[in-house]
Amino acid sequence: MDMRQEMRPELRQHLVMTPKLQQAIKLLQVTALELQQILKQELMINPMLEEPDEGEDSDQEEKLEEVLDSDDNDDGELKTREEEIDWDRYLRDGFEYTAREAGEWEDRDEAFERVPVSKSTLAEYLLSQLRMATVADEETKIGEFIIGSLDGDGLLTISTEEIGSLLSVDTEKVAKVLVLIKTFDPPGVGASDLRECLLIQLALQEQEDSLAWTLVKDYFDELIQRRYPEIAKKIKVDVADIQAAEEIIGKLDPRPGARYASDEPRYIVPDLIVEKVDDDYVVQHNDRNVPRLRISRAYRDIITGAKARSKKEHQYVKDKLNSAVWLIRTIDQRRRTMIKVMEEILEVQRAFFDKGIEHLKPLTLQQIAERVDMHESTVSRVTNSKYVQTPRGVFELKYFFSTGLMTDNGEAASSRKIKARITEIIDKEDKRKPLSDQTIATLLKEDGFRVARRTVAKYRDRLGVLPARMRKQY
Repeated sequence: MDMRQEMRPELRQHLVMTPKLQQAIKLLQVTALELQQILKQELMINPMLEEPDEGEDSDQEEKLEEVLDSDDNDDGELKTREEEIDWDRYLRDGFEYTAREAGEWEDRDEAFERVPVSKSTLAEYLLSQLRMATVADEETKIGEFIIGSLDGDGLLTISTEEIGSLLSVDTEKVAKVLVLIKTFDPPGVGASDLRECLLIQLALQEQEDSLAWTLVKDYFDELIQRRYPEIAKKIKVDVADIQAAEEIIGKLDPRPGARYASDEPRYIVPDLIVEKVDDDYVVQHNDRNVPRLRISRAYRDIITGAKARSKKEHQYVKDKLNSAVWLIRTIDQRRRTMIKVMEEILEVQRAFFDKGIEHLKPLTLQQIAERVDMHESTVSRVTNSKYVQTPRGVFELKYFFSTGLMTDNGEAASSRKIKARITEIIDKEDKRKPLSDQTIATLLKEDGFRVARRTVAKYRDRLGVLPARMRKQY
């Protein structure tokens, strides 16, 4: 057996992602709000970029060409005439951008402007109430441990016995402090489960002798399953009384701690705007809050030789100019790509914009990709987490894509259209005799939709609508 090591030359093609291309791909898929933050950060770190004053022209394409042509350095290093970004080349192989792969951009993400909202967490709110209560140091220690053991909903995730064992204190002391915490605001915190959480809230409302209390305390499982006739028979009351009590229970908060969640609110800023002009629709890029960029006039003088410059100074400015021009052109191509995709969506879904959701057509990313001569992954990134403002409201671009089902006339109907029809049917049903999934499927068939019962059940679940038995009112 020959075990020698050898070195053999081999030619192999592989895709190399330069920092500029990583930046370009990221800019393609970020939202308008994220783009605004990125450009503000670029304005801070690149002196070649500046925002024109209001009323000034920020279109510098011709001026940029003059700057590039006037450079007296013949070493060929200054190459700002970058070729147009071929999105497909870098996306068709499933490339996914991550901050870690982006190198320099990883550090910049942390510098994006975030405006913190002053909001107390559940633990902070409860601890402030604990400190105001007249408790001993040992009880304070126990209370802090209990509060630290609550989950996001405000429920206790550990038993009093375990707490006592971990803190080396009597279980009775833990139980005493827990009783105190259960009186804190918001009502229901400190409970061990949903049932106890509701009972605490009912007790604070002095409803211990009510039917609602009895239902939660003794018939909670049956109540969840909405087995009203069975419960009514057991406790000898009318079904209508049980349903009235259930409405009282429904006004309680099953997740009292959730209101203090620290999640930041997510604001939607439309990336595109569709406006109707006469009988046609016009697509515009929503860049009203995005900083306009141009090459700094002061540094342009250095490039054109109007000012004295050292070799080091010249090299620095050239590097920054390359980055600035690439960024400006990338932003412009991003804008044109998004408008192009939206215009094709608008053409396919013109009936939706004219008449409403019942005229929404089935559409796939691949169909739009073929129409705009791009790869499907490119269209996916353009439409992901992007929103468009239209005369019919603000929609995520993904909203216009859906699968289709065949109708009796041989045409395809959007699944969104069918879901809208299911919602309409259920809204108009007799609440005392709710329609079954099979009945809804039959009604859809009368409308010309070939929908099976299991498909109706699947769409109903996705719409968050309960089955007929659970929707029944008495």
